[in-house]
Amino acid sequence: MAPDTLRGAAAIVTDRRGRVLMHLRDDAPGVVWPGYWAVPAGACEPGEGERAAIVRELREEAGLLVADLTQLFEIEDTEDCGRRLTVFAGFWDGDASTLALTEGVKLQFFHPAHLGALHIPPFLRDAITRALPTGPRLWADEDEPIGVHWT
Repeated sequence: MAPDTLRGAAAIVTDRRGRVLMHLRDDAPGVVWPGYWAVPAGACEPGEGERAAIVRELREEAGLLVADLTQLFEIEDTEDCGRRLTVFAGFWDGDASTLALTEGVKLQFFHPAHLGALHIPPFLRDAITRALPTGPRLWADEDEPIGVHWT
């Protein structure tokens, strides 16, 4: 990867029911993927690492603190800005409507079975599919964070 490649981070945040936190992006000039649903994400500031970037983005855009973020893999937005994102997974079991949204239109949890109906950038849809557990036990029990399946 070239040193001038744009870097960023994304967080696939789930709750105890296995729902994924999605962010409806502004439909405004200058916004990457305007009007799409996406997982919380953002660009690294100069000199900032990917983990620090996603912690900052979650705090700034939603007032959200996710204690244990697990680094999963990297993806690249080849269709828009060319940014390479490090994908993290985390667990938060709160009410998305109470978050202090400062960017975008809305934050909402969706069951993975309903994500197909959302307008999601293809590279993020692939990342979500790749990150979520597969097999006979697709969703976590009521009392078990889905994050235990990411290791």
